[in-house]
Amino acid sequence: MKENTIITIGRQFGSGGHEVGEKLAKELGIKFYDKELIKIMAKKSGLCEKVLESYDEKPMNSLLYSIVMDVYPSVMYTGPTIDQQIYQACYDTIRHVADEGSCVIVGRSADYVLRDHKNLISVFIHADNAFRAERVKKEYQLPDDKIQDMLVKTDKKRASYYNFQSEKKWGMAASYNLCLDTSILGIDGAVKLLIDYIGYVNQKR
Repeated sequence: MKENTIITIGRQFGSGGHEVGEKLAKELGIKFYDKELIKIMAKKSGLCEKVLESYDEKPMNSLLYSIVMDVYPSVMYTGPTIDQQIYQACYDTIRHVADEGSCVIVGRSADYVLRDHKNLISVFIHADNAFRAERVKKEYQLPDDKIQDMLVKTDKKRASYYNFQSEKKWGMAASYNLCLDTSILGIDGAVKLLIDYIGYVNQKR
């Protein structure tokens, strides 16, 4: 694999994108980032993890200010807005981990943040509704009548976040180098195909 290859993974909720990314990173022997980014962001920016978790992959809104004021009730902030601080912290952290070496980054519009990276490979993981519903039911122990609502709302938040941050459209094939359907390939099949694809791309570059 080429030095400093960055694989970014966007994903539908319940499609197994996190698991695909984690297994891919393990197979390639490189670092993996998903929720781990929040701890790095907090350390680098000085922002509270609770605030960062509340914002994570959600569209910006005025509720964020209320969350911050609950955490820091005595602070009268006059600099950049909280939204701006968090976006900058996320941007800086993604750039930082990419500069450190080859890695897999899940979500957070990382493909757009790193769009000028010469060894970027952007991937979108999706699956049919039944596959995703079954995974979500198993993971979150939800009743059947709550699963579809969670699928729709989570994807809507991810799409809103991505579409706001970037000039592309979340989930559209043209926004990524490769789109994979885990309901057809399975998790391991998607990982295997990605390894082959990454090897092919790196040979061509």
